[in-house]
Amino acid sequence: MLAQKVRSRLSSGRAPWTAVPPSALVLTGVFSVQFGAGLAAKLFTQIAPAAVTGLRLWTSAVVMVLIGARPLRAALSGLARRRAWRHAAVAAGFGLTLAVMNFSIYQSFARIPLGIAVTVEFLGPLGVAVASSRRLLDAAWVGLAGTGVALLAHGGLPAATGHGTAVLGFAFALLAALSWSAYILLSRATGQRFSGSTGLTIAMCVAAVVITPVGVAAGRGALLRPGIVAAGLGIGLLSSIIPYSLEMEALRRIPPRVFGIWMSLEPAVAALVGLVLLGQALAVRDWLAIGCVMAACAGAARGAGQPGAPEA
Repeated sequence: MLAQKVRSRLSSGRAPWTAVPPSALVLTGVFSVQFGAGLAAKLFTQIAPAAVTGLRLWTSAVVMVLIGARPLRAALSGLARRRAWRHAAVAAGFGLTLAVMNFSIYQSFARIPLGIAVTVEFLGPLGVAVASSRRLLDAAWVGLAGTGVALLAHGGLPAATGHGTAVLGFAFALLAALSWSAYILLSRATGQRFSGSTGLTIAMCVAAVVITPVGVAAGRGALLRPGIVAAGLGIGLLSSIIPYSLEMEALRRIPPRVFGIWMSLEPAVAALVGLVLLGQALAVRDWLAIGCVMAACAGAARGAGQPGAPEA
């Protein structure tokens, strides 16, 4: 019965996962992203984080180009024919933001635990959710998130993590948060100018080009090792291709505010992946801080669709 349904959906041009509940799509995407992050952090013992960033973006760009080659050609020829340089600039800015966001969060992963880095990074979408809000309650969510970050900043890190390393890790996580804010805004602007995933494909190619000098300088000959390339492909699939596809399908069927609430589970999932895959045990105070940020993100997302609040 299930096989017949899958074949029917494929023959009609619909993806097999359209029968999967949106909640399962979002949660699968969350676990995919964080498992990919855990694998990337493990790879840091063999190759520099900047090189892993390059592998992720290169493999993601190649896969997306192969999947959407025809619409990509049509979009690029249309841009040149219409001289739509503003559209091209938006996509290029989106790509630059992707490169900075991926580079900075991997630099953070290399210095502080995965769960803490992702929790700080989540300040980005939280900021976008409340930036244009006039609700007093959203100010409370910002205060709760600030409390969580303050707990993380003073909660202490593993003994092997020096103070200077931890501060730099937090700084890179904050840069990733800022980049994520820009990513959300530029993603919307790109989606308004390009159909389907063409804009994202263009942006991913731009990001891959931007990261190339840094990635090659950091990886050098290691980038030619088949095992490293295979790991990079896996990270690209888990961290980009799979979650982006699942999230796009989920957003077709649920309001953005519901999506935001489910996505607020990501810091906790990151902490669990860090514990299981990397042995990064967190203190009770750190878990409390993660809970504060998660509650703030979920609360802000819940209020986004209410009267007087912008739709995220």
